Amino acid sequence: MPAVNLQECVHLACLLEATSRKPGNVHPGAPFEHVTYKDFVASAEAIAPVLARSAEVGVGKSILEAVKATREICEHNTNLGIILLVAPLAAVPLDTPLSAGIPSVLSKLTREDAEYAFEAIRLAQPRGLGSPDAADVSNSSPTGTLTEVMTLAAERDSVARQYASDFETVLDYGVASMTASDRFKEDWEQAIIHLHLTLIAKDGDTDIARKCNPIDVHEAKRRAESVLRAGWPMAMEGRLRIREFDRWLRAKGSQRNPGTTADLVTAAVFAVLRDQHAPMPSLEDIQARAEENRTAQT
Repeated sequence: MPAVNLQECVHLACLLEATSRKPGNVHPGAPFEHVTYKDFVASAEAIAPVLARSAEVGVGKSILEAVKATREICEHNTNLGIILLVAPLAAVPLDTPLSAGIPSVLSKLTREDAEYAFEAIRLAQPRGLGSPDAADVSNSSPTGTLTEVMTLAAERDSVARQYASDFETVLDYGVASMTASDRFKEDWEQAIIHLHLTLIAKDGDTDIARKCNPIDVHEAKRRAESVLRAGWPMAMEGRLRIREFDRWLRAKGSQRNPGTTADLVTAAVFAVLRDQHAPMPSLEDIQARAEENRTAQT
């Protein structure tokens, strides 16, 4: 196999996720009032070289530097969750599979890593941030290592939960879903949308939970389950239901945007590319799909 190019893996993972027409998220044909697909493209280019040096620079500092790089080109938070997830994954030695290497990376994270991450979160200013009092990044310093403070937030935040579980959702469930029966190789966009739907159906979305209410979280799960049961993408009923789901998610602007799920999906795509579970799509292929999706309906 050819050598892994971490910068390319980060860059393309972000582009593949953003280009796919996932319900409720920004994609080439669906901006929000404050952010567009071009912002995600620019953000991907900004963070890729930074996160590729995570093993050398350190996870916490890489998180902060990636957020700074994003803020230089975009005034809104487009990728904090992605950065928090990909930075430790990118720190795994290249000769070690991610699932085998991530426990060691997480166990070696320090309080200094947490301090860098807290500064990054404050700089990114994510909307609807919710965290336990013991790790309230808005007005305090971390009380432990980055893994320890993330573990405190694991019950209420799916990104934090990855630090507490050796990235189980990303590396086990996510990778398996996208690579089942050559799904990613056959059609990466369908594989990404399928994972997006299955994660919402399984766990809801903690971004929706922070910004909305438990009823909306339950309804998002119900609608995602309905799309899958109806046979998306092959069955017409499934294609109709995914459009209905998308309209429901966007009915309140970006309030019901399942952003945490999108972050998990991006990390899973990174894992697929980094561990070479499937061929890497070319940048030209992604750009061509983006052009198609500007006018296509989900």
